[in-house]
Amino acid sequence: MSDRPTIPISISISAVTKSYGDHAVLQGVDLDVPVGTIYALLGSNGAGKTTLVRILSTLLKADGGTATVTGYDVTTQAADVRAAISLTGQFAAVDEILTGRENLVLVAELRRLKDPGGIADALLARFDLTDAGGRRVGTYSGGMRRRLDIAMSLIGEPSVLFLDEPTTGLDPQSRLEVWKTVQQLAGHGTTVLLTTQYLDEAEQLADRIAILHQGRIIADGTLAELKQLLPPAKVEYVQKQPTLEDVFLAIVGHDDAHAEGSPR
Repeated sequence: MSDRPTIPISISISAVTKSYGDHAVLQGVDLDVPVGTIYALLGSNGAGKTTLVRILSTLLKADGGTATVTGYDVTTQAADVRAAISLTGQFAAVDEILTGRENLVLVAELRRLKDPGGIADALLARFDLTDAGGRRVGTYSGGMRRRLDIAMSLIGEPSVLFLDEPTTGLDPQSRLEVWKTVQQLAGHGTTVLLTTQYLDEAEQLADRIAILHQGRIIADGTLAELKQLLPPAKVEYVQKQPTLEDVFLAIVGHDDAHAEGSPR
């Protein structure tokens, strides 16, 4: 019997498949996401990242296989899954006419939580938006909108947060603001499943990284473990350590990556 401790699993995916007509998007995805980790899911355009997130968040039914989130089956216990998760899509779902505080209060009221105003004020403070809380969201920068969007996703304290390409279209400074926010979430015990095409984003944020290619997970591990998949770097004057981009292209192949839309 092994003395290794059992790691609690927040998301468990087994042999999940999904097709659209004759096009197979997911062809048997297997993945376990430990509790309280930031797990990055990498893949080229069309690899199936968003499809998988939609299945896990009960917005789409898989054709085959099973998946559980916080122990609940995404098909047979969809209501329980929805109560335990939150989803932030590729574009900020905020009301630009309302103020930041009003957006937060509205979501808290829709969730029928006590003291919506207090919840809103606490989240504004947590996400460094207190000074902007009384302003209309239409005046916010891209990074501020995304931080507000993530703050809204945390109302009700979900155990799992799905972030589907959260920094798409943001400028470098706004991306750094979102990165800081995501790192703080994991520090509070939230499990984060992050899909991204930005390899540097995965390097900065993820505890573990999975690569989705042609409908399957073809690599899974820490950044250090993935780097071990490459041959040792040649030592000339300075040893060049492989980047995550080197690892990704070596695994999926340069031609395939460019054909599907290479990660930016």
